[in-house]
Amino acid sequence: MHPEQLRAREYLHQKGTLLPASEIHERVGAAFAAVEALLDGVKAEEARTRSIPGEWTVQEVVDHLVMTHRPSLDELRDLLADRRPPGEPIPAGLQSPDPMGRPFSELVGALKAVHREVLDVVAAAPDRMTAARARVIMVINVKGSDERDVPLHWIEELDWKAYAVIFRLHVLDHLTQAKKTLRAARPSSR
Repeated sequence: MHPEQLRAREYLHQKGTLLPASEIHERVGAAFAAVEALLDGVKAEEARTRSIPGEWTVQEVVDHLVMTHRPSLDELRDLLADRRPPGEPIPAGLQSPDPMGRPFSELVGALKAVHREVLDVVAAAPDRMTAARARVIMVINVKGSDERDVPLHWIEELDWKAYAVIFRLHVLDHLTQAKKTLRAARPSSR
């Protein structure tokens, strides 16, 4: 096991499993607010601009967040009901069949709606553990033999609190990606 995997496990335990539900709600809510604030300042045409070859556009990032957060919300509900979510883990690179097919404003609205639902579910969650665990595909960057970042994938079994913290980490990771894409698209703002 990579040291990065051990650090990720410890982080999820310390900043998820061991925290009160109210603090998880606050931390997830702050991450959601940060990405939504950024997206509110993005014009539809720049959201669709591929400013970095091989990287997702901001529109594709938002599509990915919508497509992954909806089933993640269902899995969180299962965990809180002490049920193991059925089926396979949510794919790491999940997107809709046509990520560029919806208007950007509609995608952002869908993301905000699912964020509200997630926060409502976490706010109503009892501050107790359940026995159920969900399988999650974890992805972190590690240094390859050539010292370049390469993604490391593995499956982790998470309790509901650690699972809820994944929303925060996922959004913050894609917030960084969206900012990088926008910096490349807005050369005058560098």
